[in-house]
Amino acid sequence: MSEIFSVPSPALSPEADDMLASLRDYRRRFTAAADAYDASTERASDLEMVMADYSTYVTDERNVAPFAELSRTMPGDTAALVADLRAQSARCAAVMEKYRALRLLEGRAGSVGYFANVESCIEEEFGAVGPTRDSRVLLVGSGSFPMTLLNVAARTGAATAGVDIDPEAVALGRRVVELLGSDLSSDLGGDLDIALEDLPAEELRFTPGATHIVISSTVETKYDILHRLHAVTRDDVVVAMRFGDGLKSLFNYPMRDVDRDRWRLVETIRRPDQVFDIALYAKQSPDREDG
Repeated sequence: MSEIFSVPSPALSPEADDMLASLRDYRRRFTAAADAYDASTERASDLEMVMADYSTYVTDERNVAPFAELSRTMPGDTAALVADLRAQSARCAAVMEKYRALRLLEGRAGSVGYFANVESCIEEEFGAVGPTRDSRVLLVGSGSFPMTLLNVAARTGAATAGVDIDPEAVALGRRVVELLGSDLSSDLGGDLDIALEDLPAEELRFTPGATHIVISSTVETKYDILHRLHAVTRDDVVVAMRFGDGLKSLFNYPMRDVDRDRWRLVETIRRPDQVFDIALYAKQSPDREDG
């Protein structure tokens, strides 16, 4: 991959210059780690370390000002670097889930910094409109270790489903659910209701009845998916869109405007210490205007 910054950069503060070097190094490490995945866990440790470091990096308030300086001083180059980092780190997040699933299936489980960060937010995903036993919860971008669905199903007994475009991730996710589900279901007195498919969300038979939908932050087309979901979902559905703006956009696809005839932003949940934030959307009622 050719270096984006191949010409002398404008005068930057030492902090911004250091950030520029760090981001280029993260990009190199992410690309190498994702390319090295071979369906085994032999290279897992290095990726776990860089992902945990990066999760801390994008939530460190000390990095906000240098990132703003880079964005202001080198807007085009910074945007290209951010887009590349986001794509490569998303690839690595998917590989990380595969490593975690493979380790679990091999009898070696454990949670590292990235997963601890993601899992710690599940309780506040929907705010005051959280799922109950009567809910139907859909996760778009469920990955190889569908922790959100396992948590929701185990804690509430709700019916859940996940979709992912990666058939390998879906296959691993099913094995993880089969293995963990029997342990988690004991508290409910019955089996967990979790289905995983490699189908577009709008084509899933589960979707028209979904009461809650979570869209993962590393899904690049998430707002296109939200647009398509409008026609096939119930009127009272609530959508939790995971996103990251500013510094967090180094890891997450950012918030976008929505078609205000279809969706309205109900609440934005900012979580400074977490790797992504959450935007809650509801269907726009025909007889009201979004203010």
